[in-house]
Amino acid sequence: MEKKIRFSNTDRTRHEKRWTAWWKGELNQPMVVFENPESSPRFVCNFPLDTPVSEVIHRYQQQLETETYYGDSWPRWWINFGPGIAAGFLGAKVNREKDTVWFEPETDTNIQTMRLSYREDNLWWNYIRNLTQAAVETWGNEVCVGFTDLGGNLDILASLRTTQKLLFELYDEPEEVSRLASEITRLWIRYYNELYSIIEKAGRGTCPWAPIWSPARCYMLQSDFSYMVSPEMFERFILPDLASCCDHLEHAFYHLDGKGQIPHLGMLLSLRNLRGIQWIPGDGQPPPEEWLPLLKQIRDSGKLCQLYVTSKGALTIARELGGKGFAFCISDLTQEEEIKGFLNTINREV
Repeated sequence: MEKKIRFSNTDRTRHEKRWTAWWKGELNQPMVVFENPESSPRFVCNFPLDTPVSEVIHRYQQQLETETYYGDSWPRWWINFGPGIAAGFLGAKVNREKDTVWFEPETDTNIQTMRLSYREDNLWWNYIRNLTQAAVETWGNEVCVGFTDLGGNLDILASLRTTQKLLFELYDEPEEVSRLASEITRLWIRYYNELYSIIEKAGRGTCPWAPIWSPARCYMLQSDFSYMVSPEMFERFILPDLASCCDHLEHAFYHLDGKGQIPHLGMLLSLRNLRGIQWIPGDGQPPPEEWLPLLKQIRDSGKLCQLYVTSKGALTIARELGGKGFAFCISDLTQEEEIKGFLNTINREV
């Protein structure tokens, strides 16, 4: 497949230098990534499973070729099969519709007899592993192939148990929940390592589903389930998993999704090997620039911060808190002239 992606070796060198400096805390300016909201198809699950991997890659190749990579953007692609696809690797039923995936238990089992293991022949694991391999072989170092969204330990377990059942089991079967959470963490690391062994061969660093790039092992960790639990339960059932994953990665980030997770922020910031926080206010909440005390808390702790924000919101944050340590993902600017004008303004003012 002939490559026509508009990202030169000079672009690549500059990109890697700036992101590496950002991770080291050596960059006083914010990272600014521009994303085209019209990019499609979004979900890989939109393709029938018998679609040849070459055809899937070709469809995304066409989209990548239409992009111009401004600011700190770069050619990237990740296999979007819904958040927490590792549940499918472990036996959950995978339900697919256009632009969405959800998971549910295949059978109703007793948590005390439930055992989780690596399944070499699992349909979903093989599909994603093979597609990752094909993408790396096709694009080489032209595109950074990102990790699929494996999910968090209790998010995955909730897909295997149901959310309601797992909430009760936190009280009724805490030892079993802890056991299964630990099993999931070990398997999560195995899945990550196997995907990393494929991705690293391209020599283009790594990226998760979120728009951050790393020269080393990076991932956007998460626990959407934590929205529903107390800080005490977060500390017991979720924090150990996050700590283990952080210890396995050079550049670990956490997806702080919604104000219901704010009570856990202090514990997250205490994780030595957690490098940053992605703040998502959630539907119906004020935009990121209206959470300045929260953003300041994150930055004052020494962590980096990644946000989806408007160009106006990014300027507000940079003017109030400075640009150092922030990574803004902006989708409300699409024309070259306005993008370049914004970059001149934000770099000049911070």
